[in-house]
Amino acid sequence: MLWETVLLALREIRRNVMRSSLTVLGIVIGVAAVITMVTLGGGATAQVTSDIAKMGTNLLQVRPGQLHRGPGGTRSTANMFKVDDAEAIAREISGVAAVAPVASEMLQAIYGNANWSTTVTGSTNGFLQVRNWTLDSGRQFSEGELRAGKTVCILGSTVRKELFGAQDPLGTTVRLRNISFKVIGVLISKGQSSFGTDQDDFVLIPLRTLQRRIAGNIDVSRIYISAQDGISTNKVQEDIERLMRERRRISLGKDDDFHVRDMEELVSTLTGTTRVLTALLGAVAAVSLIVGGIGIMNIMLVSVTERTREIGTRLAIGALERDVLMQFLVEAVVLSSFGGLFGILLGLASAAAGARFLAVPFVLNIGIVVIAFLFSAAVGVVFGYFPARQAARLDPIEALRHE
Repeated sequence: MLWETVLLALREIRRNVMRSSLTVLGIVIGVAAVITMVTLGGGATAQVTSDIAKMGTNLLQVRPGQLHRGPGGTRSTANMFKVDDAEAIAREISGVAAVAPVASEMLQAIYGNANWSTTVTGSTNGFLQVRNWTLDSGRQFSEGELRAGKTVCILGSTVRKELFGAQDPLGTTVRLRNISFKVIGVLISKGQSSFGTDQDDFVLIPLRTLQRRIAGNIDVSRIYISAQDGISTNKVQEDIERLMRERRRISLGKDDDFHVRDMEELVSTLTGTTRVLTALLGAVAAVSLIVGGIGIMNIMLVSVTERTREIGTRLAIGALERDVLMQFLVEAVVLSSFGGLFGILLGLASAAAGARFLAVPFVLNIGIVVIAFLFSAAVGVVFGYFPARQAARLDPIEALRHE
């Protein structure tokens, strides 16, 4: 019985192909929009998570000054750190895998006739560990080079490309503020971050070299700390804050003149924001499903009017009200289901194209595909019920008299 009803519904749809196609267009657009928005939102969330993971595993940053919450996120000024602070963290804080004191300057890097303005970062080999940097070629700094402040450097891939092109830079010398640095290594590229910055645009030199030969001071502008796997970064953060308050002689009741940022907290904040935006976009897109449902109800009411005599004939020869109700309800559900299927195909194609254009991963969410299809079918039931009930309640005699 149900199969015969479905066949009748398909016959009626084929009879008015153009009208049926326009009717389901709202469902198609609604389902496609929901799938596209949610899929692209999932890809953006995955991209943010991946980019922050590239910055370092279990990473914490310690910076001087207090970070103010709210618009702008400005920092109050405070005394810079010293190398001793980083050594104290490595020595006294349990659960720490690596510590890297960092100072940096913006300088012009020169090789032959090529020059490039870049960030020169002074640190230790711990910088490569905490920031998840891998050497593409060459080697790290030796202990002697770090202690003596030798003029050696490791290039980010952007600096290598701008200065050397396809040439191998190992063993050559690059000038930084008229000081010649021997290139001993090149880093693998990480590409742009989600914040639009080029992560590969820097030159790494020993911290003591930058302090003595370039900056002319012993300041450390920030300290990177990597917690060991399985160790709570919250616990490490609390221990660091306690230690730094002691070392900077901050009395009880006074605010810190430094701040510790946990990158896991940043990941949570950013992914939470992208998820909320994705949900809002999906909700806005879902409105077109309601519009599509109204279109289905409208066309089904027109169909009831056009087929009044047919309905009267069926009722007169013994068809029950529930049979007529089922027939029109199935037609509405079939229409909306077709719209759902075409919407899924269009949505996935649009999401794939959008992911390629926006350079984010294509993250297929089977759950949202299933939900979108079921919702489209439910729209057919909800908005098809009133026209179907109206058809089932027609008086057979009045229906047969209808012109």
